[in-house]
Order: sequence, then structure tokens, then C-alpha cells
Amino acid sequence: MVRYMYKNGITVCFFICLCCHAIAQTEKFTSGKYEELTDTKPHDGDEKWSQQPKTQLSWGSIDVRYAKRNVPETGKSSRLSLKAWKGERVNAQAVLWTKTDLSQATVSVSSLVCGTSVIPAESVKTNFVRYVMTDGFGSKAKLDSSLVADVLDTVKFIDVKARTVQPVWVNVWTPSDIKAGKYSGKLTVSGKNFAPMTLNLEIEVINRTLPPPKDWSFHLDLWQNPYSVARYNQVPLWSDAHFDAMRPVMKILANAGQKVITTTIVRKPWNGQTEDHFDAMIGKIKKIDGSWSYDYTVFDRWVEFMYSVGIDRQINCYTLLPWALNFDYYDQATGQILYTKAEPGSVPYNEYWGNFIADFAKHLRQKGWFEKTVIAMDERSLETMREAIRLIKSTEPDFKISLAGNYFSEIGKDIYDLCLAFGREFTADVKASRQNAGQKSTVYTCCVEALPNTFTFSPPAEAAWIGLHAMAKNYDGYLRWAYNSWTADPLRDSRFRTWPAGDCYLVYPGRSSIRMERLVEGIQDYEKCRILKNENNQKQNARLNLLLNQFTADELAKQGAGKMIENIRKVLNE
Repeated sequence: MVRYMYKNGITVCFFICLCCHAIAQTEKFTSGKYEELTDTKPHDGDEKWSQQPKTQLSWGSIDVRYAKRNVPETGKSSRLSLKAWKGERVNAQAVLWTKTDLSQATVSVSSLVCGTSVIPAESVKTNFVRYVMTDGFGSKAKLDSSLVADVLDTVKFIDVKARTVQPVWVNVWTPSDIKAGKYSGKLTVSGKNFAPMTLNLEIEVINRTLPPPKDWSFHLDLWQNPYSVARYNQVPLWSDAHFDAMRPVMKILANAGQKVITTTIVRKPWNGQTEDHFDAMIGKIKKIDGSWSYDYTVFDRWVEFMYSVGIDRQINCYTLLPWALNFDYYDQATGQILYTKAEPGSVPYNEYWGNFIADFAKHLRQKGWFEKTVIAMDERSLETMREAIRLIKSTEPDFKISLAGNYFSEIGKDIYDLCLAFGREFTADVKASRQNAGQKSTVYTCCVEALPNTFTFSPPAEAAWIGLHAMAKNYDGYLRWAYNSWTADPLRDSRFRTWPAGDCYLVYPGRSSIRMERLVEGIQDYEKCRILKNENNQKQNARLNLLLNQFTADELAKQGAGKMIENIRKVLNE
């Protein structure tokens, strides 16, 4: 549990361990080995498993979450051929299933070779896929829980129990300077008590180049939660150990082309809608004489840390309009933390935020961050947005503003970064006007969309579908409200008391997920479309647009994400 205190005008954080059991549980998970929860769903019995050979290995589909205790519905396939641009990441999934216990299974991959040119083995990443508890969409489905494959574990060895399935996720990041051609290599699964098994992998590298993630145009905005990392790892908030624990998690995000740093400038901007609520990263102190001072220590260190992992394009600050409109500060006169309940536009509201905005702008300019900083609001009404904008513009006219929610024509020109809910679109003239003004126009999904989405029960291809939908509808990118707001037991149970399972996080402690890797696929497809369209090849663009025009919710329900993506990639990878 985190507690904030103010001492001599400085914010001080204290971390209190709730119980020794929580520490022991965390150590168990972070050490590399943990036990998955038990799936009570019906599964294949002795008769079906007895018909299987002792142990089998085959290439499977990345569109399938293979059930843990059912014989996989896949043919025996020992060869897989994929296509990739230079600099692109491509995914594959192998499936291991067995009638007997396997001890210390491990995966190795050779280099992929094309004549004298090589994709080194270091460019190929493999992960055992682990199972997490999920539910479903809607109130009835939330009572119907089951295990699904999603966690990409980092362990090198794993024991596989008899009559179970163990998927293996394979990710190949092709070097950007490699020559085009067909590269061949092998994936081998071996262990202590079974003979090695081998699959053949072929990557056809196309003579086109994808830029590195930091140079992608796609405006990715997945909201980070540093507080959940501290709680899960049982380390003091904002300590060196806390930043060490966050680095691998945020590096995954940087490699996805993330553009935005999520900062919170007020306590509980979204009340307590996650397991770990957000605190204010900036301390606000009302002095005895009535003047204000501010402590930017935590804010600065967080931003500098995110810069260090490669996320440095934009700093979003939440928020002048928290859901509860309750604003905390340390009062020197009483030596207490007090709260101001104030409506936007009122005198107390304008005093509280007006003083802060002026000082914050001065601090940001001193740090060289002002041009990248955005005062952010989330799903607020036109009336409250008007009051917030009026105060910002009267205090510091050059501050950028963002809003995730509805488009209001009355304030459209004032919103630098505007994100619409899925299903709402910018008209062509509005989008063109915003683009000419250098403004960002994006789309988001959250808990209300049954599809497309990135829940742990969502079809994996839907995560990739989102990027192509953004291209089809002329959005600049995508926002999701929760990158790593972990549940109490995130590696084993993605269910949450309020939202559908997996809604709160896309990645796991120290680990990526099938959902996250497929989301990156879609972003890469967006970039490939952009590159091809910029070539102004009319025939090529006509084929692309014909397929992109199908990326609607109705067609998704009819065709399914996997089929739609397969069709358009035939054009993208010619």
C-alpha cells in the first residue's frame, strides 16, 4: 500500500507491505515458475488422448488459442513459410502435445540462412505460452470462466504434464539491412526424458523496408500504470528497484512504437477503477501566506525514465477534470492533506488550477518539455471541457490539450490530440482540417466493445485488425486505457471485478502476451499501407483500398479478423 506525505513542502512516498503472503507469492512468480489455476471446463478424456502418438510437435496458427487439455485441432505440419519486410517482426506458433509427462522441455532455434546471408538466432525469440483465467463479455459470460492461452513466459525450461498442450510462440525480427531472399532454419524442442523434435521455418524477406518502431507514424497511446508495478513487485514506489522492475515492461511498449507518456497530475483521476489507483505525480503545497508551490520530483523522474527507454514523443497529463472533481493539496497552515471540491469554472477551481498551470508551464520550459506536453481529459462533457479550456488558454495559451471521447465542433480547434470511441468517425473535412493544423486524430476501444477488442478471451487476430481499421478510417493511431493496470494475480487470473477479463492490461509482469504481439502486427500493417500508398501506384492503391474498405465492424462480424488480415497481407507482401 502506498501512502503520500508532505514534509517541508516535499512529497514523500512510503510503501507498506500488506502481508508476508503477498511477498512470498510475488517472489514465486518473479522467480520464473508459477502454477496456473485449474480449469474446470470439460475437456478431452482418456479415449481421445489414447488415440494420439506419445508426443507430437507441429506448427499451428497464430489465430488460435489452443486449449490446454484438448487435443489440438491441427494437422501435423513440420514446415512453415512466412513473408516479411526488412525490419518487420513476424509471429508463428508451434504446438507441443503429449500423453506422458515431459521433463525440462526447452526450445532452441538455429540461424536462418539464405546463401551467405544470415538472420542470426538472436533475432528469433521463443516463449512458452502460459494459461490465464478469463471470463467473457456480458454479465452472464463473466460467470463462465476458463483458462486461455495468452502469457508469453520467459522461462527457458518447462515441465509439461501428461495429456496437456504446450504452445510455443515464435517471433522473428528481421534485420533492416539484410538482403531479400528465402531464409531457412530449424526450431527444436528437446528435454530430459524425450527425443528432440524439429520443425522447419522459412522466412521470405521481401525487398521493402519497415522503419524502426520509434519512427513509425502510428500514434500509439497505451496508458501506463507505474503504481501496479510497485505493488506487484513489492518494492518502494519510485525507488531504484521500482524503475528496474518497470524497464522490461516499458521496453516492450517502446518496441511497439509507443508515442505517449502517461502522467497523473491529480490524485485518482479515474477514481479507483483499477486494482492500483493513480496518485498525483506532482505535489501541491499551499503555504501559510496563501501562495502555492509545487514539487515536480516524481513527475520529472518518471518522464526522464520513459525517455530512457525510448518513449519521448508526447507527455499526457491527467487531468484538470477528474471524475470526482476532488483536488488534494498539502496545507502548511494545518500540516494536513486537504481536499478542494470544486466545479469547473468556479473561483476555487480556477485558483487551484490557474496557479498550477502557470508554474507547470514555467517548469516544463526549463526542462525543455513544454512543446511535448499535453493537458489531457478523458470522456468529459462539452460544458466542463469549455471551462477547462477557458482556464488553460487564459493562463498559458500555448498549452496543448487532448480529449478522449466525443467530437464537439464548438471546441474542435482547441483539441490537439482528439481520440474518438470506436464506431465514431471524423468527417473527411474535419480530419483534413485537423491534419493541416498538425493535430492528432485517433480511435479507442475499451470495455464496451464486444469486438474488436483485446480481452483475454478475444480472438487474437482482432488485436491486429485494429491497426488496419485505423488505416481504413483515416485515424492517426489508437488509444487504449490500460497497458499494465494489473489485477491482484495478473499472471494467473485476468478477471477483474468491474471490467471484462484482460481489459485492464495487455502485458504481464516482465512478459508480453499474444494480444500485444498481434497488436504490433496491426501497427506494422498500418505502416506498410502508408508506405505503399505514398508511392502513388494507382493500381496498387486501388487494390489496397478495396480491401481496407472492408475493415468495418459489420464485416468483422461476418468474415472474422483472421480472414480479413490474410487477404490484405497478400497485397502488402507482394
